Amino acid sequence: MAVFTAQWFQAFLPKPLAVNHSTRLRNVIGAFIGIGLTALLCYMWGLHSHAAVWLMAPIGASAVLVFAVPSSPLAQPWPVIGGNTLSALCGIVCVHLIPDPVLAAAAGVALAIGVMFYARCLHPPGGAAALLAVLTQADWSWALFPALTNSTLLVLVGIAYNNLTRHSYPHIAIAPAAQTTGLSRFRDSDIDAVMARFNEVIDISRDDLRAILQLTELQAYRRQMGDMLCRDIMTENPVSVVFGTELNEAWALMKKHDIKALPVLDPQRRVLGMVTLADFMRHSGADRFEDIGGRLKALVKRTDSPYSDKPEVVGQIMQTGIKTAFEADHVVELSPLFSENDLRYVPVLDATRRLVGIITQSDLMRALYHQAA
Repeated sequence: MAVFTAQWFQAFLPKPLAVNHSTRLRNVIGAFIGIGLTALLCYMWGLHSHAAVWLMAPIGASAVLVFAVPSSPLAQPWPVIGGNTLSALCGIVCVHLIPDPVLAAAAGVALAIGVMFYARCLHPPGGAAALLAVLTQADWSWALFPALTNSTLLVLVGIAYNNLTRHSYPHIAIAPAAQTTGLSRFRDSDIDAVMARFNEVIDISRDDLRAILQLTELQAYRRQMGDMLCRDIMTENPVSVVFGTELNEAWALMKKHDIKALPVLDPQRRVLGMVTLADFMRHSGADRFEDIGGRLKALVKRTDSPYSDKPEVVGQIMQTGIKTAFEADHVVELSPLFSENDLRYVPVLDATRRLVGIITQSDLMRALYHQAA
């Protein structure tokens, strides 16, 4: 009981924000620009249309969401526009149907929350918009101007400003490709099931939550793996070939060194592709089981004639567009390359993108085993 009481009182204390000073300044500037442009345009429109109210107070709260927490589901364009406008209409309805101002205020906010829930546009400032409509005895035009107009202009400024400052808005949660990991032990359905248990609005989207969980797993895995880099587990100076290496020579190299893959390089030792045992089998017609050895010999045999109806050099059978890693990459970044792309070999490059090594699935598994031991 004492522990619960202490935790309950701690909930009143401010929590630290993981936002640096430059981001905070970006948010402040964004809110200034957003409200400034919205107010200016609506003020000019109000003068032209002789509107008594040209800027509603709840739009300030909307600005906090749009510019300070643009990733929040409550701050997306439809919640801002739909939430404020529909809530304003709810308040106006209550003004016309309920004479008592106290009851009308309570009913307006409650109705606005219900409508926002079912319209999927829950937006906290919407409750203030409904209340303001009741307090000012607003007429039907108030929902159009200023509610709808203010909200739309603020969203347009938010879209422009957030994207110009490299923050997606409307928010799209995309985990960096290099950071996603096949080690994840959960699915989207698992996240949905857990969020459903709370049975309340959680101010984070499933996509954002998935990205956070994936990155947390990756960070934990990186911590457990220590400072092991690709250069620590790679095979240095692997056997390689060039585009014009004849198939018989490449085949002989693979047999001599007991390997199943050869990087294909250009004269500057940059990787053009990879030729593997599977490529030889595929081009020899491995889908037919009879006389596989004979067909392999026919494939790798050099054709003396200047004309040939079969591949003669590795550049004709190699795989291109292969995944690579850098020698300074952490070993943990190899996991998605192997697990999600079904790779067996990953060439390792230096800072100038020249081949310096190769890592196989066996190399990675051996490193993980020794690190765990």
